[in-house]
Amino acid sequence: MSDDTTHFGYKTVNKSNKANLVADVFHSVAEQYDVMNDLMSLGIHRLWKRYAIALSGVRPGQRVLDLAGGTGDLTRLMASKVGSEGSIVLSDINHSMIEVGRKRMINEGLVSNIEYVQANAETLPFADNEFDLVTMAFGLRNVTDKDKALASIQRVLKPGGRLLVLEFSKPLSETLGKVYDNYSFNILPQLGKLIANDSESYQYLAESIRMHPDQDGLKNMILEAGFDHCDVHNLSGGIVALHRGFCY
Repeated sequence: MSDDTTHFGYKTVNKSNKANLVADVFHSVAEQYDVMNDLMSLGIHRLWKRYAIALSGVRPGQRVLDLAGGTGDLTRLMASKVGSEGSIVLSDINHSMIEVGRKRMINEGLVSNIEYVQANAETLPFADNEFDLVTMAFGLRNVTDKDKALASIQRVLKPGGRLLVLEFSKPLSETLGKVYDNYSFNILPQLGKLIANDSESYQYLAESIRMHPDQDGLKNMILEAGFDHCDVHNLSGGIVALHRGFCY
């Protein structure tokens, strides 16, 4: 693979094209995204996200960036925790996802301490040392240049701040891995076709998970981006992993 190319699922594409290809995927699935998340994970994604927030250390008065925040699952969990003196920026590269998230927050009465910013994780439009916490749930694997994104996140975190990356990872057992592969490539696209009328986008999502770094690989990337420490918490047998990066 050359310096000008990257992965889009199992395909090799020009780096300049990947963001648009990913955008097309999420424009397509935005309206059914929450329904599909529940179906794909049998609702377990809600437990993964609650676990992440429980380990986030988020407190009243803090400023938080929910990056690749999509429809706002993490934002809504954190809104009451930062309180009226704190604030959350729900950010995503995809305007369709942001709009679904904005409508959801308004419908749930969460309006006073949430901002919405369309942004690319690789070039965050925020000042240095602006945030106490940056969260990213199931979004990093879709970023074209992950190293650049992690460095951008590290730049906007305050000293003492932390990064939480919740992402699909590598199952810890071979047996679980085989079951997971069968589900991902045979059942998941069919669910996408049935519910969202879009099997190709969910085929891409399955492929993108396999192309994402494993637990140790992502830990090393976070440390190389300038974080001082990173710990890893495997969930559901390693199907998902929570990485916490710390800036001291």
